Amino acid sequence: MNMEEIMEFVGGLDGVLTLRPGPGDGSPELSWGDAFFYYAPDGEVPQTTQPFATIVTKDYPEDTSSRLDRPGAFRLNISAGKDAFAERMGRRPRDAAADGSDPSEADVLVAHPVYGTLGWLAVVDPGPRTESAVRDLLGTAHGLARARYERRAGEDPARLR
Repeated sequence: MNMEEIMEFVGGLDGVLTLRPGPGDGSPELSWGDAFFYYAPDGEVPQTTQPFATIVTKDYPEDTSSRLDRPGAFRLNISAGKDAFAERMGRRPRDAAADGSDPSEADVLVAHPVYGTLGWLAVVDPGPRTESAVRDLLGTAHGLARARYERRAGEDPARLR
């Protein structure tokens, strides 16, 4: 799967807002070229929540173990939640640091090198080995984000802005 295929898949899910920072939009230069996926049926960036998935195209400070400095490399990050994380990884998210896997290996689902303990999964350059899992996990993350949005809307609609 390339970045465009992932963006097309996620963009086809209901209520998704995709942000692609770039020059002139006020975003930090470090984020240019990346993509951030929110559940936002009103089209507004939620102020109280993180994206449910991201694509990063470069190393970030304190997050270099995926070696995204290689030409064409990117990493898909998915907020899969604790249950999906445990199902896919065979352990709880809080045990992610004990994993020992290589987060730079292509087309392998791993605990996110920084946010794994929070239930985030990642894959560098998703391909045939991970495509099915990626699609399932993106659907799960989207569903969790939608449920969070709806729960917050039921509590206090003003909190959504």
